[in-house]
Amino acid sequence: MTLIPQIIFVIVMAIPTYLIVRRIRQIRGNILRGRPLDRNDNSSERWKTMFLIAFGQKKMFKKPIPAFLHLLIYVGFLVINLEVLEFMLDGLLGTHRLFAPYLGDFYNVAMNFFEFLALGVLISCVVFLIRRNVIKVPRFTKPEMKGWPAMDGNLILIIEIALMIAILKMNAADQVLQSRDVAGYHETGKLMISSFLVPLIDQFDTGLVMLTERGAWWFHIIGIMAFALYVTYSKHLHIFLAFPNTYYSNLEPKGKIQNMDAVTTEVKSMLGMPVEAPPANPDEMGRFGAKDATDLSWKSLMEAYSCTECGRCTAECPANQTGKLLSPRKIMMDTRDRIEEIGNGKEEGKSLLGDYITKEEINACTSCNACTEACPVNIDPLAIILEMKRYVAMEESGSPASWNAMFANIETNFAPWKFAPSDRFKWAEDLKND
Repeated sequence: MTLIPQIIFVIVMAIPTYLIVRRIRQIRGNILRGRPLDRNDNSSERWKTMFLIAFGQKKMFKKPIPAFLHLLIYVGFLVINLEVLEFMLDGLLGTHRLFAPYLGDFYNVAMNFFEFLALGVLISCVVFLIRRNVIKVPRFTKPEMKGWPAMDGNLILIIEIALMIAILKMNAADQVLQSRDVAGYHETGKLMISSFLVPLIDQFDTGLVMLTERGAWWFHIIGIMAFALYVTYSKHLHIFLAFPNTYYSNLEPKGKIQNMDAVTTEVKSMLGMPVEAPPANPDEMGRFGAKDATDLSWKSLMEAYSCTECGRCTAECPANQTGKLLSPRKIMMDTRDRIEEIGNGKEEGKSLLGDYITKEEINACTSCNACTEACPVNIDPLAIILEMKRYVAMEESGSPASWNAMFANIETNFAPWKFAPSDRFKWAEDLKND
């Protein structure tokens, strides 16, 4: 009979673990549907970028107040999980506060530190809820944030608040049971934050206090596993993907646009330069640019899953600021939704360009890279926009007439203007006479 709680614990852990692993495989498979892209160069610079941007949250601190609150949640998430490790071991071994007898006074110091972090997380989440729903920060009220995206942001904050309250409530009940010398409850010393809840719980009989302590413990365990599963379907997947996403960042200068290999090969061939042999089967060359999510690189698809939906990219976008339809955040959200649809086998004859993202949106982009610079996890919406622009120009010949005239001028006159190269500097001749 004494093994029943441990068996229940294993079952409770096994079911969400299986679902999480299956979901991770699905996400990985969806990302690998993208085109190949080599991002394995300069590993030292990549590690540095990951530590500064993902671990250090360097770009977050352009807005100090939300950055500090986010840092509290981030550090709390990492450190408090050390206490969750003890929960897991207690559940597997049938113990209670496994580390307390071995760590002595340090256990009390650690627990107090965890509680202060839990309080910090709780306060930060409340502030973020107020920012979203009372103050209504403009970047959280854009059209793409209506419905589920807004609910997702609120729901995750509410879950985190509930988990922090559960920890504090559990610790308060534990202290009451310690004071009553209930067997199995090790002395942990006074815990600064949860001790404020002790008078509320101390008025109940021992059986109800034990039920409160065990209920909060189980709530936290189940909540953590449910949270981990939910995250894989949420924008909060960036908690994990921010690290590989920043590692595989584009290290080229932001103004540099990547050439298309097929076009580069053709140009070199025309100029008589040595080139690699073209594919034996022309169909292997694929299409120019991107019409659907699978035409994008695997990195762009990873970025779609890494998007935090914070809206900093859209807030900085000059096209969006002037009332254009373009929203870099929507580009990333649409890409994620489309690759999810493809991964679930529900393509239904649709495509990313046209059914999700319109030509009007991508044509509004000035390629200024403001969105890429603003993103706290180095996501590059411009890479997706440029690939779709390439498809429209090279596959559909569907660019605006003024653009096509410019393309023709560049092709014939080597400049956007309709002047022969020999006439380009005639305007300066009058300056010499002056």
